[in-house]
Amino acid sequence: MTMTQSCTIPRGIRLNNPGNIKESPGDKTQWQGERATDDDPVFEEFVSPEAGIRALTRILLSYQRRYGLNTVAGIINRWAPGCENDTGSYIAHVASRLGVTSDQAIDLTKADTMAGLVEAIIRHENGQQPYAREVILAGVGMGLGSA
Repeated sequence: MTMTQSCTIPRGIRLNNPGNIKESPGDKTQWQGERATDDDPVFEEFVSPEAGIRALTRILLSYQRRYGLNTVAGIINRWAPGCENDTGSYIAHVASRLGVTSDQAIDLTKADTMAGLVEAIIRHENGQQPYAREVILAGVGMGLGSA
């Protein structure tokens, strides 16, 4: 990859971490499909887009199961806190892409719903969503335990 390519391809796409999952200080979580080398000091790195999408899916699913978050507003407020993001704009963008209101309940255990949420997050985080639907569904399937 040339310097120009590495500067034009968003970091999340380069790292196969399209949700931009951050490394938590002191967290020793080893994600399935995490790269053996840890070259980026801030963000997780994965061996494939599917592995990064799987991790994103697992986190979002935990928001619903562990914290009872089942609306775009609830999920995005936790995913992208206002201290780092324009959360209102993020929520509006994701809700619009999903065709729901920000406070409408969604079921993340349904692969199509999760895939739609994942695609919207990838687009918002990276300014693009470069993956084929099959790649999204493969990562979501792994994250939901159906693949």
